[in-house]
Amino acid sequence: MKLLVIEDERELSDSIVAYLSAEDYLCEQAFTYSDARMRLGVYDYDCVLLDLMLPGAAA
Repeated sequence: MKLLVIEDERELSDSIVAYLSAEDYLCEQAFTYSDARMRLGVYDYDCVLLDLMLPGAAA
């Protein structure tokens, strides 16, 4: 399963990715809204873990 972790706090993102990778999930990270948009436009993911308070993501 391919996951995208969108989280601006790098330590938290790294921790989530380390845990999920140990469970044999393929993880990618995005730390900004623009990087997340680019990745979602280019790649397909089975699941996206999103920081709802991500800076730059206006409603």
